[in-house]
Amino acid sequence: MSQNRPVTVYWIENNLYLNITNKCSNSCYFCLKRYRQGVGGFNLKLTHEPTVAQITMELAEVLHMRKWDGLVFCGFGEPTARLDVLLEVVRWVRQHYGRRLEIRVDTNGHGYVLNPNRDVAGELKAAGVDKVSVSLNAANAQTYSEICKPTFDGAYEAVIDFIQKARLLLGVEVTAVRLPEVDLAKVQAVATNLGIVFKVREYIPCFY
Repeated sequence: MSQNRPVTVYWIENNLYLNITNKCSNSCYFCLKRYRQGVGGFNLKLTHEPTVAQITMELAEVLHMRKWDGLVFCGFGEPTARLDVLLEVVRWVRQHYGRRLEIRVDTNGHGYVLNPNRDVAGELKAAGVDKVSVSLNAANAQTYSEICKPTFDGAYEAVIDFIQKARLLLGVEVTAVRLPEVDLAKVQAVATNLGIVFKVREYIPCFY
């Protein structure tokens, strides 16, 4: 796979990943896209927002390469920023490949703010999403604002609201990056109080 051509579909070990947008409602200082072109030899810096046709065409080329464990919406942007594209791709996968793959959305939890007046969790469930992994990254609003630099006020509270709604319909895990500013024990306590599994993500430092 060429490192020069941006891709919407890539893989790490036995999971397929979908990079459907580079747009994000956060500007986290630790985000990989600040200092890398991609991961695993794949270029994730998109030159345009891919269409459903482009995404499904790239998917069709690789779905039969091996027996994949899962399909994950996770790239250099927030997948729910393109909710309708996400949903259409999920429906396409379910129509053509049934339930053979677990489908997960890795999200910053801003889906309801990015898609006002939408039942985001309900629509994800109806389309065929099994699970969401929500990047919480802080135990309070102040720390969240400092490290994630959201583009709107009340972002931390929006993430908590998303988790509470999603847990009624989908499998949910909460994650946080291991950073000096983040008290992981406190973030885990927030997840526990919400009745959600917590997972630590290791920070990949920048090398110039």
